[in-house]
Amino acid sequence: MYWLAFFRPGDWLVAALGLAFCVVSFPLAWQAGVAEKAVVKRGGEVFAELDLSRNREIEVPGPLGMTRIAVEKRRIRVVSDPGPRQYCVRQGWLQRPGEIAICAPNQVSVQIVGSQGAYDSLSY
Repeated sequence: MYWLAFFRPGDWLVAALGLAFCVVSFPLAWQAGVAEKAVVKRGGEVFAELDLSRNREIEVPGPLGMTRIAVEKRRIRVVSDPGPRQYCVRQGWLQRPGEIAICAPNQVSVQIVGSQGAYDSLSY
């Protein structure tokens, strides 16, 4: 605690302002805008682009069978899939831009798209 003696009132002010700047800028830098639509792909090709403001349910055919996808209250989820492990069903509701559910055995994916591209460690 010997180093605290070297701090003056102005140093504390600069440290507090720097901390406040970091706290305020963190959420602004990591937001991805508003979720506007969902892109459903089958076999790597776009199958459908769904507007999240309309509640509905669609079925996407794949090699193993039909994958059911539901849109409700500006969010989307995979309701059922014929794949063995059900990872995409367990993903639950997707509601933020950049979120994705992949049903790999049936070659179906659902991704939320927003007004801005999602920022993550891969796009840095």
